[in-house]
Amino acid sequence: MGKGLLIDTNIAIYYLNNQLPDAAATELDKHTLSMSVISRMELLAWRNAKPEEIAMVQAFIKIATVHNLNEPVILNGIEIRKNYPVKLPDAIIAATALVFDYTLVTRNITDFKNIPGLDLLNPWDM
Repeated sequence: MGKGLLIDTNIAIYYLNNQLPDAAATELDKHTLSMSVISRMELLAWRNAKPEEIAMVQAFIKIATVHNLNEPVILNGIEIRKNYPVKLPDAIIAATALVFDYTLVTRNITDFKNIPGLDLLNPWDM
């Protein structure tokens, strides 16, 4: 397992809506959560969100560690995108996890399972 946890956008949504399994929520609460700038963008681009929902998302992002794009993430993301059937946002999220040695917490295991060296954790399998 990586040195920390990088949460995929879907996990942030489940977390904010209190929809994670209890064991997973308890485990996530033990960590400072990290996310890619892609997840930040996806969360803040929530269409039709009420002001209080956006405020909740902003508060969540404020306490998380958000990793912006840097050269190692960009280069790793390019290689992932060229070699594996993943969309660019997922390639950037995977590259962020690899560069910073995080375990990627996602419910979309199939989107990432073929990327070598990427540690994955599905909260519903805990």
